[in-house]
Amino acid sequence: MPAIQSPTELYAHAIAIEREAAERYSELAERMDDEGREELARVFGELARMEAEHLEILEGRTAGLELPEIPRGQYRWLENGAPETAPHEVVFRLMTPRQALAIALDAELRARAFFEQVCLSALDPALRALAREMAAEEREHVDLVSRLFESTPEPLGARLIFERE
Repeated sequence: MPAIQSPTELYAHAIAIEREAAERYSELAERMDDEGREELARVFGELARMEAEHLEILEGRTAGLELPEIPRGQYRWLENGAPETAPHEVVFRLMTPRQALAIALDAELRARAFFEQVCLSALDPALRALAREMAAEEREHVDLVSRLFESTPEPLGARLIFERE
């Protein structure tokens, strides 16, 4: 990915990241609710609300600005389309709560790393400050999801659905 050169570029990426997170957390909340896992459904619902709130704030900040277009799938949490890849709806039905948290944690870590990299590489002080602010928000999410992941046991006999290469 080319270096982010302006606040409008950063906002465009942040909006794409927040939109994907809000959608996936909503799906996870629904899935956990369907399984009767009320506590995790509540947590994922709260995370979806937080992400949607961040998205709304970002969209408000950028109202009237012309933002670069970010490909819809650039920040997808799960692949959706390759013939050998299961659609994410099927994956969501098969995953355990711990696996759901692992997917969320991985996405939050990637988002944090993205904003931290922009902060480190930006020459413009305003861009650095904006990236620092966004990285701090992602650090909070990483901390929360990490704690939940560590406290959620994997059911006996469960196999990992996803493995990173």
